[in-house]
Amino acid sequence: MSKVFYLFMIPFILLFTACATHQTQVAGSVKSFEEEDRLVMFALYAKSQGDANSSIGLFEFLYEESGKTEYRNEAIITMIQAHQNERALNRIAFYKQKIDEDDIDVSLERFKIAAMMELKRYEDAKQTALLLVEHTKAEQEYQQIAALYMIEGKHDFALRYLQSAYAINYNEKILDKMAIILYVNLNKKEEAISNLETHMLLHGCSETICLRLVGFYSEKNNLDGMLRIYMRLYDDNSDEKYAQNIIKLYTYKKDTIGLIQFLEKSGADDPLLLQMYINTKNYSKVVSLGEKLYTAEGEPYYLGQSAIFEYEGSKDKKDEVMIKSVVQKLKTVLDETDEAVYLNYLGYLLIDHEIDIKAGMKYVRAALEKEKESAYYLDSLAWGYYKQGKCLKALKLMKKVQKRLDKDDEEVTSHVNAIKKCIKQGKR
Repeated sequence: MSKVFYLFMIPFILLFTACATHQTQVAGSVKSFEEEDRLVMFALYAKSQGDANSSIGLFEFLYEESGKTEYRNEAIITMIQAHQNERALNRIAFYKQKIDEDDIDVSLERFKIAAMMELKRYEDAKQTALLLVEHTKAEQEYQQIAALYMIEGKHDFALRYLQSAYAINYNEKILDKMAIILYVNLNKKEEAISNLETHMLLHGCSETICLRLVGFYSEKNNLDGMLRIYMRLYDDNSDEKYAQNIIKLYTYKKDTIGLIQFLEKSGADDPLLLQMYINTKNYSKVVSLGEKLYTAEGEPYYLGQSAIFEYEGSKDKKDEVMIKSVVQKLKTVLDETDEAVYLNYLGYLLIDHEIDIKAGMKYVRAALEKEKESAYYLDSLAWGYYKQGKCLKALKLMKKVQKRLDKDDEEVTSHVNAIKKCIKQGKR
């Protein structure tokens, strides 16, 4: 039997467990005779212990003594739950004899349908349900009939009754079943999606409806559709899992602008947003967000990136206020970490701007102790020698730098030219 069938059957079989709890609560409200409450407790205890027969006997006695139909109903429910379906049908027939032929006891008819379904007497159950729905026009009967038509494989008929049930109060769970029939059984995929989209527009997008839409869009590889629905879900409840799905979709689509806009608006992942700013060389935003993240999390990486991009993004590389800010940030970073990249960057700044050439070379040497083969760190050291007027020593290092680089580097070339000029001018 298919999973789709069970999807429709389970609600009706489980319905009676909920009924049992409700009926028992009602029964205890007004006592009809002295021992009523005590017998109810015994009946419920017997049921909880799996003694269905004792429970049924007690509930039937309670019904005879009090005339309360909830006890009668509880007895029949217990029979069905205990798979005593023939017994349940016999008791239902007995109780129906006491009712006027023109009257319909809706509860008894519903129990009768449930027992027949358990016995796989599907045609009898369907005929009873078809008669009952004319009387109740109730959502439950429409769903029961739909389930029975699903068993027969008559998906068009099942869909019609589900549509009638849905029209009563626009129950999204019923709509979900309709969507499955349309999409899976009838291969009317666009209609299934259209129904869900219409419901979303008119009644909102719960997780049930939105996730069903996401599933359909995923099967059709409609990334824009998936993205739109996940955005709707995230807007409604700000759930982290939906934010991560949105990020994955933007990344898969290689939509950098869309991803940055989402991260800016949502604040869902500031570290990722910082990396996106770095990747797109958005200097000013790296500076501000890096400082914000460092203040919030104390991670030196964030302040280090803020410092580097503050310098790289400056139009005036000789701005003393800017240089002082960058140097101070890098010193703070190096109080907490000794990563080579920050050692070299601070060292180069101190050398290039002749703030403290000796200290700058010390920082660069510390970086080279960690990464001895780095051509760029050697370049910084050579530049230090140049600034000290030791141009032959600087040129010797620059030759090593050029050998280690795979291609020409504009800044390295300018350094080599400056050093050669220095040598020609006779500086040693």
